[in-house]
Amino acid sequence: MSVYMNNIFNFSRPLPAPFDTMTNKKVKVTSKYGSGTESTLCSTMIKAIHAVCGCMNGSGEGAVGVIDHRTVAEYKSSVDTDAYHLVVYDSNSGNVIASVYDKSTEMMEAYKMNSAGRDGAAVMMAIMPVFLADDEFKENFDEYYDQFVHSYSDMKAATDAMAIMCDNAYRRIKDDTCPAHVKIEVDKSGNLMRVSSAQIDSGAFSPMTVTAGEFVIFAKTGPATIKKASTYIDHTDFVGKYTLNSRTLTPMESSLVPKIPEWYVIPSEVVDICKHAQITTGKPMQMRNFLLRGPAGTGKTMGAKAIAAGLGLPYMKYTCSAGTEIFDFIGQIFPDADGTSTGDAQLDAERAQLKSMGGVNYANVAKLMNLPELDDIDYDPSGVYKALTGADNDTATSQDCMQVILDKVTKKVQELSKHDETQQNNGQSFTYVETDFLRALKNGYVVEIQEPTTIVQPGVLVGLNSLLEQTGSITLPTGEVIERHPDAVVVITTNISYEGCRGMNQSVLDRMSLVKDIELPAPDVMVERVMNVTGATDEYQIGQMVQIVNEMAEYCRKNSITDGAVGMRSLIDWVISTEITGDPYTSAQYTIISKATSDEIDREALVQTILEPIFPPTKRRRAA
Repeated sequence: MSVYMNNIFNFSRPLPAPFDTMTNKKVKVTSKYGSGTESTLCSTMIKAIHAVCGCMNGSGEGAVGVIDHRTVAEYKSSVDTDAYHLVVYDSNSGNVIASVYDKSTEMMEAYKMNSAGRDGAAVMMAIMPVFLADDEFKENFDEYYDQFVHSYSDMKAATDAMAIMCDNAYRRIKDDTCPAHVKIEVDKSGNLMRVSSAQIDSGAFSPMTVTAGEFVIFAKTGPATIKKASTYIDHTDFVGKYTLNSRTLTPMESSLVPKIPEWYVIPSEVVDICKHAQITTGKPMQMRNFLLRGPAGTGKTMGAKAIAAGLGLPYMKYTCSAGTEIFDFIGQIFPDADGTSTGDAQLDAERAQLKSMGGVNYANVAKLMNLPELDDIDYDPSGVYKALTGADNDTATSQDCMQVILDKVTKKVQELSKHDETQQNNGQSFTYVETDFLRALKNGYVVEIQEPTTIVQPGVLVGLNSLLEQTGSITLPTGEVIERHPDAVVVITTNISYEGCRGMNQSVLDRMSLVKDIELPAPDVMVERVMNVTGATDEYQIGQMVQIVNEMAEYCRKNSITDGAVGMRSLIDWVISTEITGDPYTSAQYTIISKATSDEIDREALVQTILEPIFPPTKRRRAA
């Protein structure tokens, strides 16, 4: 015997309801395969049977089904709300493989079936179609199910039926001479081989028939399929069709309105954003701030440009970096004050100090004044507000503090820019270098803020909250008040789950009218885009390449591989390279594989599990 019965039928475990009040697990009935006069109730079998009953009447989650000589089960954990026990049982060999699957993270862990580990209820659930093939087991299961759905109107009948099923299963597994023997291989350790993510993704365990329940994990299997492209939005029905207000653009502004490439398939998310912006125009709460987030290579920036094209507005962008500060969005103010005196020795000394720091600008002045940093503001806004103003305000926000700081810095820059009256002829003189961000907000353009989650201090964007409001404004040291144009549209695009990316400040998220999560386009859309961009004509091969890219993206997500990117850009590079080399396998090494991760082990796994099954390496010719 290779089965260790104590791992399967551990009679020391407490019984679940409705048998939890019983003082004796022995019942005076027996299976036809038993030689005694009584049977013992087993917690493992009871839980497995209850799981199947719950699947049948819809009161529980999980499922059990049949492939061929293999049966599969998704057993919903009663402890962890996101955990499923996945089991595959082979009735011919008796082999069992299993894993614990976390639905929220899509991660796998080992399934260990012994007294210190799992009780094996999921394994018994997977074997249930084999158990039910026996007339005695089926008859008693039907009796018990009737009691299950009618709240155990006859508890004795329910108990007898359950006891016979427990004994039936025990005898058929233990006795290999039993005519209805159920073969199962479980050693003393209780360690079972894993169900892998690759096996799930391949569709190897997708059931042919479902005995009970609805599969949610094994059902989501199979490679990506290429189907005929759906109906797309014609460019002529989109470009400029969602104008916000009647306005005439200057020739310069017209040149800034993006031109959508012919190959570009307009995503539904883009159309949806344009509709919301247009329909809410003129209403008390116009929708003008939007967030597009998703993995690299999913077309977020192209989507932002398409939004501008649909709205018929000029497009500008600001790309964030780790060191981006609030002042980088506002622009730089350079006072024309060289060679003159302010008339105040202290101010002259500060000006000299600022010159050594790189000049009189917002960032340097803030450092000179030793004003609170964003970390301090986020941690204790009310305390920072009092330190800045001397006034108590328990409801003070980070935005309130940033506004005070900006006012203080502006005032200081103005003071530093003064000339001695004896030398001053024309008053203050400034050179203001305006950013595309402010230019877009002032003139009513579409501005894309790229990758704000890379900013080391995530609270930087909080300083822009006032400008994200519909009636937002900011006063420059020049005295100019910049007010947000009612047509100005802000589109924030950011990657997720990649190295260097941080969380988005909640106050900024709250000011987004719509948040759209962008995924890779549908396979048919990817095929069409690639063929239009590259000029490639082999639709079948490109379909295979799209399938590989999709599988790689999913593999990286499930295995937390975040040091690279897999998307449309990588796919296009791969296709172009393949047109040159004539070998998809070789070109993949230096495009999609090398870009996906820098880790050698992860790259090898991608090659072996995803690339080689479709594009095996070209056989080397033997030297003549």
